[in-house]
Amino acid sequence: MEFHHKPVLFQETIDGLNIRPDGQYIDGTLGGGGHSEAILQKLTTGTLLSIDQDPDAIKAAGERLKHYPNSRIVRGNFSQMDELAKQQGIGEADGILLDIGVSSYQLDTPERGFSYHNDAPLDMRMSREGATAADLVNTLSQQEIADIIFRYGEDKNANRIASGICRAREKSPIETTGQLAEIIKASVPAAVRREQGHPARKTFQALRIAVNGELDRLKEGLEAGFSILKSGGRLAVITFHSLEDRIVKQQMNDWCQGCICPKDFPVCVCGRKPQGKLLYKRGLTPSPQELEENPRARSARLRVIEKL
Repeated sequence: MEFHHKPVLFQETIDGLNIRPDGQYIDGTLGGGGHSEAILQKLTTGTLLSIDQDPDAIKAAGERLKHYPNSRIVRGNFSQMDELAKQQGIGEADGILLDIGVSSYQLDTPERGFSYHNDAPLDMRMSREGATAADLVNTLSQQEIADIIFRYGEDKNANRIASGICRAREKSPIETTGQLAEIIKASVPAAVRREQGHPARKTFQALRIAVNGELDRLKEGLEAGFSILKSGGRLAVITFHSLEDRIVKQQMNDWCQGCICPKDFPVCVCGRKPQGKLLYKRGLTPSPQELEENPRARSARLRVIEKL
């Protein structure tokens, strides 16, 4: 098994962490191990804790990183990184990395059920545990399905698609990615198919987010990470769509905000002080060269905050 994943904004992310050879670091999204290996190559007496909920990632990256004595790998969700770090004897971290979303390996492995390009079991579970996407489309009400597609896929055709799914499942259960993709295609107007490319993209994104509870885990992970970051430590987060980026942007801006008293107050009475500072005001996006080499990077954005 080869867990291949091409990291986006790779060098910018490693540089943004400002890695010290003797520091304590956490890679909350191990994936193929590319980021983890780059961090380990900069360490001497320091330690890297790498976390992933995907057993395939743990197995493959564990093989890749087995020659690094500074490496510790645990299976879990980055939303619990404070507890996982504590279990590994790491009280505070000098830097934390989160590369949010689905990996290239998961997208390119048909049987994982993340992609509408191949016909495979409709799964989408990053951890390989819990309810699948097939469970959701076959058991939720039409309104619940429409809400997921609209909220997490930001698709204006959510009601049409949810209606099409419910009509189709009355005839037979929806069990594969190919079935679902065809149902979605038949549910939207021809103009949508011409203008927006494959109409299944947003629905597949929405179901993946719902299956894995991604946005809730992201909020929890940001809080957990910042809580164990040392003063002067950095939290770097790569996102791949607007819903994720909005959460990261708002949380980091909140940490950077000082006084929140009304402007007409002569003196501050709230006593609020900024907890961090941004390295890049608007975040970093991939270069034209990277976009040419890796089209999947087109929506990526890197944001980095330093704890004060």
